[in-house]
Amino acid sequence: MKKIEKSIELGGRKLTLTTGVLAEQAAGAVLASYGETVVLATVATSKLAQYLGYFPLTVEYQERLYAGGRIKGSRWVKREGRPSDDDILSARLIDRSIRPLFPQNYKKDVQVMVTVLSVDIENDPTILSAIAASAAIAVSAIPWKGPVGTVRVGKKNGTYFINPLDSELPFSEMDLVVSGTKEAVLMIEAGAKEASEETILGGIEFAQKEAKKIIEVIASLAKEVGMEKEPMPDEAATSAVKSKIKKLLEGKVEGLIGNMAGHEGGFSELDEIKAAVIGELAEEDPQVISAAIEKLVKQKARELTLKGSRVDGRAPTEIRPISSQVGVLPRTHGSAIFQRGQTQVLTVTTLGAPSLEQLIESAEGEASKRYMHHYSMPPYATGQTGRVGYPSRREIGHGALAERALEFVIPSEEKFPYTIRVVSEVTSSNGSTSMASVCGSTLSLMDSGVPITSPVSGIAMGIVMEDPKNYVILSDIMGMEDYMVGDMDFKVAGTEKGITALQLDVKTLNLTSQILEKALEQAKEGRAHILKVMLKELGDPRAKVSAHAPKIKVVKIPTEKIGEVIGPGGKIIRKIIAETGAQVEVEDDGTVNITGTTDEMVDAAVSRVEGLTKDVVPGEIYEGEVKRVQPFGAFVEVLPGKEGLVHVSDMSEGFVKDPSELVKIGDKVQVRVKEIDNLGRINLSMLLDPSKDKPRGERGREREGGEHSFRGRDFGRRRPSGPHFPTSRFVDSQKKRFSR
Repeated sequence: MKKIEKSIELGGRKLTLTTGVLAEQAAGAVLASYGETVVLATVATSKLAQYLGYFPLTVEYQERLYAGGRIKGSRWVKREGRPSDDDILSARLIDRSIRPLFPQNYKKDVQVMVTVLSVDIENDPTILSAIAASAAIAVSAIPWKGPVGTVRVGKKNGTYFINPLDSELPFSEMDLVVSGTKEAVLMIEAGAKEASEETILGGIEFAQKEAKKIIEVIASLAKEVGMEKEPMPDEAATSAVKSKIKKLLEGKVEGLIGNMAGHEGGFSELDEIKAAVIGELAEEDPQVISAAIEKLVKQKARELTLKGSRVDGRAPTEIRPISSQVGVLPRTHGSAIFQRGQTQVLTVTTLGAPSLEQLIESAEGEASKRYMHHYSMPPYATGQTGRVGYPSRREIGHGALAERALEFVIPSEEKFPYTIRVVSEVTSSNGSTSMASVCGSTLSLMDSGVPITSPVSGIAMGIVMEDPKNYVILSDIMGMEDYMVGDMDFKVAGTEKGITALQLDVKTLNLTSQILEKALEQAKEGRAHILKVMLKELGDPRAKVSAHAPKIKVVKIPTEKIGEVIGPGGKIIRKIIAETGAQVEVEDDGTVNITGTTDEMVDAAVSRVEGLTKDVVPGEIYEGEVKRVQPFGAFVEVLPGKEGLVHVSDMSEGFVKDPSELVKIGDKVQVRVKEIDNLGRINLSMLLDPSKDKPRGERGREREGGEHSFRGRDFGRRRPSGPHFPTSRFVDSQKKRFSR
């Protein structure tokens, strides 16, 4: 195995592709490095056991914890388990970048595997993995119309820049990932801060220029490897077979198309026709007949669309009828139903305490999320039966897209200190369920009282294209236009001001930036129409969260006061929780999150925390509670956890023989802070007028002349008030539990 290495400068860093080092038995293998991030991409093929009706490509992305020098945090399981959501999203991005370049009639089982071997926390392994996968296929014998280049684009202060570091992304106006050949765009994944269409297009064009550099270095690597590609497979169905099928289906195809357009799972009639034709042509291969019938139906549907008549009878720019409803579930914190045509989504919002945020463990380290969007599409949504269990890759991908679309408008934790979980339940599907989820989620969030900065709507755009001059752009595509008829699935979400999320998948290699510009303009009009209809149901977020939602207040205390809130061994904070019923969480920066089921519960806990962290001020008058009565005076709590002594001589202008005659334990009394001595002891007086204070000498004589004289015993001497221990004792913000 000969080692071959190629390198280029990309974004100010060195990109290196090497083959002939690892995985010599794979059909193709490339070791890629960028900075100190290293990935291994391999591709392998095997003979397909049976015809599946689709190209059997699988892409696996595996991020090893050792890549970041980490060991799994679980006490019982130390090896990596099933792929994380982020792993699945990375695999989907790679899949969508390479799939359109395989021949349509290539039916071998193809598996691409990418393993992340090293991460440097700054250079995204996903982008490098997409490049490495492209290179691995290019150096193999598998027929493929690549290579493809993948880049990430950021923008700051009006300037685009390539492959921003992880530390730079928070300051970028957008996070745009583009995959493409030298001529065409194949895949887009983007999040943006209300970017204009012009900004997005500028980023795509910038990405294409940089991607060409990657394509050239991959092509150079493949040329030096010199692996001869497999010949393209011949068309399975002969012209004679096609003629027979066309004759048997004459006059039936248009009606079939109309029925299939009715709902996403409308294959029953198509399956019946397939069975009938297979029976008529028993001498022919059933799989070949089935594929030929599908192709015939597809061609007819495309012809009708190019003539201006979509499969469901709409005009190219026409949006299906829209309806929406909010507050549909009585006990949830927020809910909405959004329906567009036969696509219907129920979205529910749940609010929780800050401690309920999601913790994510990866090779790069630990991270947390306070806003989550989950998507679920059960089989009944298309009138079918099917597997129910873990979310599919599609479900994870659609949830992530909706989350990205709304992420920018979610208020900061400072303004709205809640953990937010949104779940979209697809109850009926006929195309564009992810964008329906975006619309429904906007309404659900507003119904729950989340003060989003702007409402967001979404639309899925399609295209039917014979060539760059003969095409039709379709607004609000339905199911059949997505999976059978169309050449593009272009999802666009945004506010009235601009775009917040994009996702593009194609089946054509002719998609140019000029065509994308037209699609974005048409999408802008569609989004505006949808948003207008949505806001008729609910125009603004509700003023208050649901009565069933938890109530949260945030208190900021000095870090040196953390110990006084927690107390020795957590004694004080546990007492606050037990007495108020509220949940109290202290972070190491002094942020105290207080959560309860009622405002009264929260206010009581807030009062306790504020009292513990306030300083007693000499000269101030407080209403305190008598905690103890002694022969020499009474101890009064002026602030939570802070007691002072009212000496017997300061309880009345006259002589007091027995303090218990004036006050009892539990009495509320007004006291004035006379002084705080150098030992931190608080001396109080029930004589609110400072002029009534008795001279120190007179106080002593009165004390000696009384029935009880405590000469030689300093009962007033005691430890400084409040709990005292090193301030290093705190509640960790990530683990949310006590630590020392």
